[in-house]
Amino acid sequence: VQLQASGGGSVQTGGSLRLSCVVSGRTERTTVMGWFRQAPGKEREFVASINRSGVRKNYGDAVKGRFTISRDSPKNTVYLQMNSLTPEDEAIYYCAADYRSSIYSTSQQDYHYWGQGTLVTVSA
Repeated sequence: VQLQASGGGSVQTGGSLRLSCVVSGRTERTTVMGWFRQAPGKEREFVASINRSGVRKNYGDAVKGRFTISRDSPKNTVYLQMNSLTPEDEAIYYCAADYRSSIYSTSQQDYHYWGQGTLVTVSA
């Protein structure tokens, strides 16, 4: 399984970005897809997760109500729509996948496959 994240960039506080993660290879092993982020000097943090059908979702407390995860299965793509961004959201964002975890798996150890990360910068 290969994951390719994109869509990062620079935005001002209050702005929006949409991240994409394209899955290739053994897509049947992507039962759960997730987004994590890591800011400089901080541990990797769970952002959101989604099940295969796209119906069930889970969000980290820091992003609830501002971020939306979605999944386009025919395109093998997962999205993270990020609204009302603040400098505290600035980080490298990683997409991840696993075939055994659930949407309630919020530890990076629960995900077997990882993308390369895309940088989000938010200016005040």
